[in-house]
Amino acid sequence: MNGTAIRVLIADDQELVRMGFRLILAAQPGIEVVGEAADGAACVELARRLRPDVCLVDIRMPKLDGLDVTRALAGPGVHNPVRVVVITTFDQDDYVHTALRNGACGFLLKDAPPGLLIEAVRAAARGDALVSPAVTVRLLKQLSAMRPEPEAACPLTERELDVARLVAVGRTNQEICDELVVSLSTVKTHLASIQQKIDARNRVEIAAWAWESGVIRQR
Repeated sequence: MNGTAIRVLIADDQELVRMGFRLILAAQPGIEVVGEAADGAACVELARRLRPDVCLVDIRMPKLDGLDVTRALAGPGVHNPVRVVVITTFDQDDYVHTALRNGACGFLLKDAPPGLLIEAVRAAARGDALVSPAVTVRLLKQLSAMRPEPEAACPLTERELDVARLVAVGRTNQEICDELVVSLSTVKTHLASIQQKIDARNRVEIAAWAWESGVIRQR
């Protein structure tokens, strides 16, 4: 991050939504809202110019939608990507997993409570990802219904599979520790190994891999 405060850019075509997010975040110590955009093209331009630590990006915006914005700022091959948290209306957006493949590091409901908004921003800023069961699991389950069972051998060990499955259903590191009865450092070691083996950049991509590859169904 640049400096001590988490610098946030908010992109949403609804002014009241931007205002609400800004008021919540600006009231938090260590968080600074550095810009706002009302459409996707403006968001990409501002993000490249301001280099915020986190971008909150609505999926449905004029000019460029949130999926295109995410790919432009955080997609595969992007040099020095920006961390993007996608804002979704959930019931209407059945394609959020595309944002994940485009580099999103978290999902947030548009009517999320203030605490979840703050948690999503802080998680993204520290290089983690918010994988909330209320937002992510239902969407990722769509992938398991569409994808066949994997033909190739799974690259993960049994314990790594246990960790991946728990990540996929929204468990935090501490909850994984408690469920598997292992230390926090052990969980972090497993997560690093999983990311390397399946070429995942964050927990959200681990979750997507778990649903896509069918390991959730293999329990």
